Amino acid sequence: MATPVAGTPARSAVPSTTEPLTPNWHPSPNFGERRDGLTPSLIVLHYTAMDSATEALDRLCDPVHEVSAHYLIGGDGTLWQMVREEDRAWHAGAGEWHGQSDINSRSIGIELDNTGAHPFSELQLDVLETLLHQIMNRWAIPPEHVIGHSDMAPGRKSDPGPRFPWQRLEHMALAGKRSQHDPGKTPLNTFNALARAAGYSAETDHDTLLAAVRLRYRPWGDGPLEPADLIPLIKKT
Repeated sequence: MATPVAGTPARSAVPSTTEPLTPNWHPSPNFGERRDGLTPSLIVLHYTAMDSATEALDRLCDPVHEVSAHYLIGGDGTLWQMVREEDRAWHAGAGEWHGQSDINSRSIGIELDNTGAHPFSELQLDVLETLLHQIMNRWAIPPEHVIGHSDMAPGRKSDPGPRFPWQRLEHMALAGKRSQHDPGKTPLNTFNALARAAGYSAETDHDTLLAAVRLRYRPWGDGPLEPADLIPLIKKT
């Protein structure tokens, strides 16, 4: 991967998926080596939950807070890189996905400038889509391995939140596609097993697990478990 050049201006137009992005290089001291010889096999999406991208950038590069991410995308489409993809950024914390822990050593973290309460901008999403495409190609990461922070840390995290357009990424093969199968007579009590088979392996209670799955697939869902909650999880046999 080409080393970013400090002071490189943000692009004013949406880049193509094949033209290499040139992020603004803003190094964070908050990183280390990936453990146990691991390389990136996941991409974890976050929202910053802060008032501005500048405020988030300062936090992600402040040694006092001991947090970071590989990339930050502003609402205006500005792209910053804080940690090399080869290195272990501190963005995921405790949690697991498909039974695997130490998500920081297995993933690349992308922060999106968003409070969680408003839509993500077109400029931001366009850059995210290009960045995802290029990271996935560099590391041979399949769409199913693009997840939200809330997916690997149910109950502890809610980002990228209910306003994030997961289906848009799914249509572009930048996230794993949800099932559309009729649940038929699938018993509701199989929900937890279906969710864990889909990747939600972190230990948690039923209600927290349901909330995490809904954040990803049915953020409008409310109340007790219903058949529609099973639909995105059912695999065709």
